[in-house]
Amino acid sequence: MAPQQPTPYDLAYRGKTAAVKILLSENEKLKTATDSNGRMLIHWAALGGHDDLVAYLLSLGVPVDPTDDMEMTPLILAASAGRDKVVEILLKEGANLNAKTTDGHSSLQYAASKNWKTICASLIEKGADVNICDKRGATPLHRSASKGNNAIVKLLLDCGKDLHIDHQDIYGNTALHLACEEDRQDEAKLLVSHGADLTVTNKERKSPLDLASRFLGRILKETKEKQAST
Repeated sequence: MAPQQPTPYDLAYRGKTAAVKILLSENEKLKTATDSNGRMLIHWAALGGHDDLVAYLLSLGVPVDPTDDMEMTPLILAASAGRDKVVEILLKEGANLNAKTTDGHSSLQYAASKNWKTICASLIEKGADVNICDKRGATPLHRSASKGNNAIVKLLLDCGKDLHIDHQDIYGNTALHLACEEDRQDEAKLLVSHGADLTVTNKERKSPLDLASRFLGRILKETKEKQAST
């Protein structure tokens, strides 16, 4: 049996720019054609991290924000995969910073969850909504605090008053609740030192301190006391 030929979408994901250019010259409609997932060539090139191919497709007039069957844009895919250069190109071309998937996940939420600091910084600098919520009410701060992504938590806290540090998700949890529950000690301490509320309760009537280990609870109380005395 002859080996199966790669599809144009496979070639785009693998960064076979020359081969894709030949196919496009033979069939112009291919530039906006979609596969079974509703994805165009630009989705796959972005996910694969091929900035040269993404730039070429955009130069042909391919839209910057097409959505697949899960409402994922090339920017969301690139941000999730940690493709810094592709993210920069898409941002320069005016990609929608706050586009969301069907589950309400944005580029910043994915990058915050996966600890892609450079991408988070680029998105924030361009004006991404730092308080953007998914369908469960979770923000980038919820995601980074629960995962223990300290650098991202710091980056978000640097946004100052623009950040809603005590935002509660649909379960009533703040980022501090999640950090305490996962025993993310550095992140919990950071949040408290920036004014996160230790007393707010979730839908189970539990405060962050109720979810913290005894050791972490003691640290957080001391941190709060130091903050109050300064």
